[in-house]
Amino acid sequence: MNQEEKTQILNNPSVELIKTPVKILSTTLISLAILWELGNLYVRLNNWEIPSNLNWIFWLDRIALISHGIEGMIAAYYARLQNKNPLKYGFYIFLLELPVC
Repeated sequence: MNQEEKTQILNNPSVELIKTPVKILSTTLISLAILWELGNLYVRLNNWEIPSNLNWIFWLDRIALISHGIEGMIAAYYARLQNKNPLKYGFYIFLLELPVC
């Protein structure tokens, strides 16, 4: 698939209808994972207890944050190879997990 075909697919109106809700949902979920982890840190620093039945949520958000972090590092690396701003691309992919078009 060449670049022109990719551009045609990404500019398709039905793809545009899907991209916006996916970006909103992805950003919301990653932001919630970050907030959940910060809340967990606050609770632990104050020596409070978290119910053990919530442990699965912490594992889920840690897996999501680690995988998004790895994707962000890969995006930053490839952005640097293309003489683009690696911080911008890495952060964008970390939050949205969608390519910068």
